[in-house]
Amino acid sequence: MRIKVLFFGAAGDIVGKRDDELDVREGAAAKDVLDALAARFPKLAGHKLHIAVDQEYASPATAVHSDNEIAVFTAVSGG
Repeated sequence: MRIKVLFFGAAGDIVGKRDDELDVREGAAAKDVLDALAARFPKLAGHKLHIAVDQEYASPATAVHSDNEIAVFTAVSGG
């Protein structure tokens, strides 16, 4: 299946765009999506990435489906 991935913050800066499409198998885990993105954009591999599915933080085991909104971002801190 083809999914649309949104990149926020430093993740977008690293890949040089704010969204992209990615082919993954239906029901792939969020970790599979992150692994596929790191393979496609090797500079992402050196960063702690988080993923959200439908605007909620996702665990590495969360299943991803074609109708989900996927967002990827780096760790965020504030004060």
